Amino acid sequence: MKIEVLDTTLRDGEQTPGISLTKNKKLRIATKLDEIGVNSIEAGSAVTSVGEREAIKEITSQGFNAEIVSFARTLEKDIDYCLECDVDAVNIVVPTSDLHLKYKLNKTQGEMLNQAVRVVSYAKDHGLAVELSAEDSTRTDIEYLKELFKATIDAGADRICPCDTVGMLSPLKSFKFYKEFINLGVPVSAHCHNDFGLAVANTLSAIDGGVKRFHGTINGIGERAGNAAIEEVVLGLNTLYIDPITKDKKYDMDIKINQLYNTSKLVSRLTGAYLQPNKAIVGENAFAHESGIHADGVSKNTATYEPITPELVGHKRKFIVGKHVGKSGLQSRLNELGIEANEEQTQEIFNKVKELGDKGKTVTDTDLEAIAEQILEIDHENKIKLEEVTIVSGNKIRPTASIKLIVDDNEIIEADVGIGPVDAAINAVNKGINDVVKVDLEEFHVDAITGGTDALIDVIVKLKLDEKIISARATDPDIINASINAYLNGVNRLIDIQNK
Repeated sequence: MKIEVLDTTLRDGEQTPGISLTKNKKLRIATKLDEIGVNSIEAGSAVTSVGEREAIKEITSQGFNAEIVSFARTLEKDIDYCLECDVDAVNIVVPTSDLHLKYKLNKTQGEMLNQAVRVVSYAKDHGLAVELSAEDSTRTDIEYLKELFKATIDAGADRICPCDTVGMLSPLKSFKFYKEFINLGVPVSAHCHNDFGLAVANTLSAIDGGVKRFHGTINGIGERAGNAAIEEVVLGLNTLYIDPITKDKKYDMDIKINQLYNTSKLVSRLTGAYLQPNKAIVGENAFAHESGIHADGVSKNTATYEPITPELVGHKRKFIVGKHVGKSGLQSRLNELGIEANEEQTQEIFNKVKELGDKGKTVTDTDLEAIAEQILEIDHENKIKLEEVTIVSGNKIRPTASIKLIVDDNEIIEADVGIGPVDAAINAVNKGINDVVKVDLEEFHVDAITGGTDALIDVIVKLKLDEKIISARATDPDIINASINAYLNGVNRLIDIQNK
């Protein structure tokens, strides 16, 4: 059975608190929605503003394959604004529950029904396709709801949509509820909200009950707890509804599934709506593995801990190396990253990962590569080793560093000041090694490998001794430690070169 998708990211999704899309952003999202095969795009609400109408006009002028829809109330002026925007269809929303009729509109059921019929007729007379959405349907007397739908269908409504506006359905209730409207003679859409975290489940149940269309948004954005997430519904229909014997899919869609991840990222970026890492299908952790048991299983057969492959939705698998990692899992990850390390070096990398994990740090592939690179550079006994460093700094205190070094088994303690804590630390180190070697710091570069205030800091230095110049690096969550270690790594290498 063919299932169609009405995407309301640009209307219901934009009603997410804090989201306001410009014309260009709306066009970019609409273009992507059309590319991935969405059947209908609710581009906005034409009555909202001049800017909103300009955005809708820009979308309708593109010649998209998707049907372009505008939201409208049961007012003729709303339809006029929709006509001005050259949309293909209108989504006429009719409040139906006693709660809405009494407190929002102060209308009777009969008055609302007559108004809906009049506006549907008006829209049809002007050549628009009409989807009649009953707002707050799940708290509406079902006989009145059927009466309203029959009357508006007689007036020309092409589709009907009983809306679970505040997410009052459960999956079993959704199946039974939507089944009530299947035999009214026109296609039925499901529109579910996520107030109880059931929008996707209720949408799937509505489809089980016979609806042929559903409304949703990319990433499930929308008012309050949001709408049904299109990517989750689509993957559910694609993967969970397969005949175990024939392997045939029960439902077909026009959606290009392998573009869902990129679409999700685009919408998240343009709306500024935060996407939680553990979001199903498109979250950054949806195909990420840390546990040693899980990582080992996935490295042998991805199906052990992945119900679908990340490539199916255009995503990528990630192995997160942290305190739960096993040594075999770490070795597998190093192999996949093309890092060759002997047993001793692997143990050092393993110890560093565990140390960072105990500090609450998650080690990404980029982190792991930096850690490994640092450790693999150390294949000799360093002449100079850092034992301790203490920094004193403040807005009224000149940064001061004291360090303890071991130089050829001798303990050296020095202190110095600087214009900042890193400068003070390097000055103290130079005082401590002054009798051994004198180097010039040519360049100093700092980069946070990953985001967050707990990011691993990657420090790269370029040092000069006589005419020899070398680069060295170190990685650590603490910028002071990273800076001193990078500096000493370079100093030790220069000493090693000098002695050869």
